[in-house]
Amino acid sequence: MAVAVLQAVAGCRSREATPPLVDVTVESGLAFDHDNGMIGERYFSEVVGPGAALFDYDRDGDLDLYLVQGGPLAPEAHPGSRPSDSLLRNDHDASKTTGFRWVDITGSSGIDARGYGMGVAVGDVDGDGDADLYVTNFGSNQLWMNRGDGTFEDATTPTLAEPRWSTSATFLDYDLDGDLDLFGANYVEYRISQHRPCLNAAGAVEYCGPASYAPETDRLWRNRGDGTFEDVTGVSGIIDHPGSGLGVISADFNGDRRPDLYVANDLMPNFLWINQKDGTFREDALLAGCAVNESGAPEASMGLAVADFDRDGDEDVFMTHLDTETNTAYANDGSGLFEDASNEWGLSVPSLGLTGFGTAALDFDNDGWLDIIIANGAVKTIADQRVTGDPLPLREPNLLLHNEAGRFRAITDQVPALQVKDVSRGLTTGDIDNDGDDEVLILNNAGPANLLLNEVGQRAAWVGVDLLDSHGAAMLGSRVILAGERPHSSTVRTGLSYCSATDPRVRLGGATSANTVELVPVRGLRRRLVGAPSGRYLRIPLG
Repeated sequence: MAVAVLQAVAGCRSREATPPLVDVTVESGLAFDHDNGMIGERYFSEVVGPGAALFDYDRDGDLDLYLVQGGPLAPEAHPGSRPSDSLLRNDHDASKTTGFRWVDITGSSGIDARGYGMGVAVGDVDGDGDADLYVTNFGSNQLWMNRGDGTFEDATTPTLAEPRWSTSATFLDYDLDGDLDLFGANYVEYRISQHRPCLNAAGAVEYCGPASYAPETDRLWRNRGDGTFEDVTGVSGIIDHPGSGLGVISADFNGDRRPDLYVANDLMPNFLWINQKDGTFREDALLAGCAVNESGAPEASMGLAVADFDRDGDEDVFMTHLDTETNTAYANDGSGLFEDASNEWGLSVPSLGLTGFGTAALDFDNDGWLDIIIANGAVKTIADQRVTGDPLPLREPNLLLHNEAGRFRAITDQVPALQVKDVSRGLTTGDIDNDGDDEVLILNNAGPANLLLNEVGQRAAWVGVDLLDSHGAAMLGSRVILAGERPHSSTVRTGLSYCSATDPRVRLGGATSANTVELVPVRGLRRRLVGAPSGRYLRIPLG
């Protein structure tokens, strides 16, 4: 097995005591402001986005950035007046404390994405090794094919355009034929032309919720093997269950090495789509114990993180909810059956009073236990912010939860950047400076994007693995296991709720000077790598 070893590149760091995550938005050259197009009408769609993607579009070994944009929503506003989404290249810059700097290359990239953006998914659609983009919109979606020369081409077909309100999407190889298929979550049947005001208990105009509109049907597209897709929503069984989908992640929940799907629905029972190995899926969430909370009630599920939080070898589920609910964790027993572990893991109380959207599992301190970060922002007016004249009185602090051997503790008070109140929505993570830990990017509705640099993870031992298929693209759905007294694992994926995409490279903390790593590809035989060094990324072709 050929293995290329990539030495981690650490930027200039101070070893003095600092918060674990530090805002470096300005220093890194990140200048992006989201425009939600609000004009005081409280259009439902203006309060939902945006997301973003961290991905290596030019295959130079570092993560670049795609930022989803909004714009005018009023019927009289021409779509051409909307600003485009943005593509930023990651350039090494030793003069910066971050070690890198963002350069806006949207104009030269050929990307001209002026839909009302919600989210973005990343995957190698045509098998050329380059990462392509599927952008979801409130309106028609777009597929941007990476030409491999620094430019992208609009390859949207009528099948993929999907005119309904789409939110999160993810690539997966559900039929294990070697190419990436696509699942897209749709929200509700809302149109600007049908907009009607909703009132709160005091009789004031408020943003509507999903219960005011009929749920939509999600979509599944099968890759024909040439980069084109056919809609298999009907024959797969997905069409039988409409829902108010906001988050989706693919994972092997029952251990049969087939990609399944979990969909977070807003104020409806969630979906667990189990792969039947014949091109169809069975919706199993209620019987599996992960459709509703332990009280039997559906919640306002929005953000979604899937990971092995308790280090028992299977994929657990964590979801964010409204401020009147608690965030919820479902512990997997390894067979695809779940139990509500929110209270046992200490995840209920910290979320009270906060409305969570984007979330991610990350081991920010590389201690071998996956932590949780949450982007918060209300959807109903916060009274004390309204009286100050805030045009978007929905601002809340974000949340960082430290996993202490299976129980979580809120440590937001150690991170001043997370205490700043904003209307946060999308969130994604990735090792932007290639030093072995996750940075955090937070997207704010009608506000700036914020980048938080990890200042502690690189100080602990870690093993990094970049699993590649025969074309040199990330082998999505594969797992990496770090052996030990209590093994822990991670899955290669780009799909990350909410409406975002993440670094597909796997990083496992709690490493030693020499490690045994087990590779479980989504296709093919398991492999074992003995003596894997720490502090480096291993680039391993499995295709």
